[in-house]
Amino acid sequence: MNKQTMLLKLLILLALGLQSFIIAQAQDTAQQNVIKATALAEFGEPALPGNFTHLPYANPDAPKGGKIVLSDFGTFDTLNPYVLKGQWPSSIGLSSCGLMTGSSDELASVYGEVAESVEYPEDKSWIIFNLRENAKYHDGTPVVADDFVFALEIIKEHGRPFLQAFYEDIERAEAIDELRVKYYFKTKDNMKPLMLAAGAGPSSRKYWQDKDITQSTLEPPLSCGPYKITKVDPGRSVTYTRIAHWWGEKLPVAVGLNNFDEIRYDYYLDLTVQFEAFKAKSIDFWTESSAKRWATEYAIPEIESGEMIKAELPNETPRGLGGYFINLRKEKFKDVNVRKALLYLYDFEAIQRTLLYGYYKRIESFFPNSDFGADAEPTEQELAILEPYADQLNPLVLSENFNAPVTDGSGRDRRNKREAIRLFKQAGWNLKSGKLLNDAGQQFEMEIMTAWPETQRLSLPYIENLKSVGIKASIRLVDTSQWRVRIDDLDFDMYSARQNFFPPPGPELRSYFGCAAAEVRGSANSMGICDPVIDELIEKIISARDLDTLKATNRALDRILLQGYYAIPMYYNDQTWIAYWDKFGKPDRKPKYSVGFPESWWMKQ
Repeated sequence: MNKQTMLLKLLILLALGLQSFIIAQAQDTAQQNVIKATALAEFGEPALPGNFTHLPYANPDAPKGGKIVLSDFGTFDTLNPYVLKGQWPSSIGLSSCGLMTGSSDELASVYGEVAESVEYPEDKSWIIFNLRENAKYHDGTPVVADDFVFALEIIKEHGRPFLQAFYEDIERAEAIDELRVKYYFKTKDNMKPLMLAAGAGPSSRKYWQDKDITQSTLEPPLSCGPYKITKVDPGRSVTYTRIAHWWGEKLPVAVGLNNFDEIRYDYYLDLTVQFEAFKAKSIDFWTESSAKRWATEYAIPEIESGEMIKAELPNETPRGLGGYFINLRKEKFKDVNVRKALLYLYDFEAIQRTLLYGYYKRIESFFPNSDFGADAEPTEQELAILEPYADQLNPLVLSENFNAPVTDGSGRDRRNKREAIRLFKQAGWNLKSGKLLNDAGQQFEMEIMTAWPETQRLSLPYIENLKSVGIKASIRLVDTSQWRVRIDDLDFDMYSARQNFFPPPGPELRSYFGCAAAEVRGSANSMGICDPVIDELIEKIISARDLDTLKATNRALDRILLQGYYAIPMYYNDQTWIAYWDKFGKPDRKPKYSVGFPESWWMKQ
């Protein structure tokens, strides 16, 4: 048999094998019950019926028009939100669109935007999104399936580590044709990856073909949302203009929303200047974050006359931990007794009385203001989850609820200081001649880093308490860009921040608390947490089949995190404080999990 004949037979066999594989795949797909839907819910069913015409908190008759000026603190130097390099505007989502979008009344449901329908099998190993023919970019070109494939490729290859964490369980995407994109998952029988794929936005491969996606840029990237970036003053302001006759304006998820013709965000490096600009009518809407300002600086004629409106709204949104985050990579913080001692020196009661005007609540969970945090004794379900790891855990994890140390609020409570000194001593640090020293005679030194002047003010009592037990403590105020870079570079002792929380929790927990992320520049695990038990619980949370199991497992995780003393929890507000000039109309009710501004408000005629 000559070589040509052998080669021909080999090609025939390969072709037959491929054909058999395709037939087998088709038969396997046919045997599965493929579910078709226009909305998805991670657990249970979406709250809105399939024929809903608008979101419950939107006014379908809201008038369009008007220009508003809002503000943000800090600065920005890029409009590329994909990569770690640079700091982008937090408002950039105004210009984006996605396959599906959520309702601010629900935590884990999505409804069609670019995608008009979906198909997925019972085992949830893949999902197909059927795109709308009329979805367009701002330059008029169509949004096609390959743009979602390209966006996933960008994230997996160049994306910020935290962004990559969300898409870790998505294996790949393929464009079946121009209007059908299919995502394949590493998991089965798990709704979470499908929900994450549903939130994906497109990125035009054609637009980026002659540009470097890995670099920061101040050229507005091509997008497909209801607003377009029309003016950029680098670091100072960014202006969004509403797209007249936007392709998605009649979708049920958009009716009554996106009502302002122009939204400009001005950036400020000084919060006092920013607030004065609001009072001078240079800013139209203000969300208050300072208890001192809220208590003392709104006794102004404009409030009395009704020209400015001040309101306290219930905040039901699940929150992430707000506090001081400790760098476990530093030798001085590796002993849990040191970290626990640092918590004993934080006198929340005194700060609440003297600086917070009694408005705030103490944080005692990594997931406050939610059903996902531990706030009582362990339940039987939680104990069943934790007991297989009992020999690897602090016994307190299984026996009691975490409660932060309490003082009498006088600012002179000595009991907690004595306990802190005892804990330091167990870790090898002794108070001698007013200094906390180790066996080598070195004084304990630490610096708290913050980008917010208000946090600097509120941290001063803590700094004084640290000094009172012999620690050489200081606080450093930096700009937001330096704050971000130093955290990404793991160049800090302790910094103040609030973690974001994406309920129900999922793959992002790997980036927050997982071993694999502990040494990755730009991951959310800036603390450097690495615990095999935590890793295992995170995977159980991600793979949870029902909401009750997910909640119980997440509370078990919370107990372990709290007993690790990886951060000093501070406080949170279960209200949202807003003030605005009386120029707006708004729906009869706000969304459950947001204020609704500027999405559903409008300019008074």
